Amino acid sequence: IGSWHPARVQFQVPRSGQRGYHHRTEINKKIYRIGKNLKEDPHSARTENDLTEKAITPMGGFSHYGEVTQDWVMIKGGIAGPRKRIITLRKSLLPQVSRRALEKIELKF
Repeated sequence: IGSWHPARVQFQVPRSGQRGYHHRTEINKKIYRIGKNLKEDPHSARTENDLTEKAITPMGGFSHYGEVTQDWVMIKGGIAGPRKRIITLRKSLLPQVSRRALEKIELKF
């Protein structure tokens, strides 16, 4: 694995089994909502149907995470890995034309 010399495997050489940590790729994740941080918008979880002034963090915080104080993104489904691992989002390469991708999302909670 890697170059001929030095005759040992260096730590920079990509190895099998490390893909999940360094490069996680999933496609067609639907974004439900993007929220601002706690200082800019303390009531960012309010919707048109639920006018209760509340933040996105539930009472007692999220398990194994705590309180959300920064900007946040609510997506459909899940993402592999620990809760605090950073994820990278980018625009889709293909135009989304399916009926499922183009439907309007209205959160009611």
